[in-house]
Amino acid sequence: PSLLEARYYDRLCLAVKSGELLFFLRQVPFHFPGGGKYVVDFQEFWADGSVVHTDTKGVETADFKFKKKLVETLYPIKLNIVKK
Repeated sequence: PSLLEARYYDRLCLAVKSGELLFFLRQVPFHFPGGGKYVVDFQEFWADGSVVHTDTKGVETADFKFKKKLVETLYPIKLNIVKK
């Protein structure tokens, strides 16, 4: 895990304490047909009923961009990307 991911984790912990965020999961895998997977850093379950999938990225590589598009095509989600 990166420093950026650790800082975001701390923000989520504060949101849980405040009651804004019910809970969150770390390192949630999304599997691709035929093998392979993409692991999102956080799956967040907010008190307002929303579910957010967040990835922390220092650099958006070509591999990341491809897998992001694939995940968003195969699953009914939109990835939230947190950058430096």
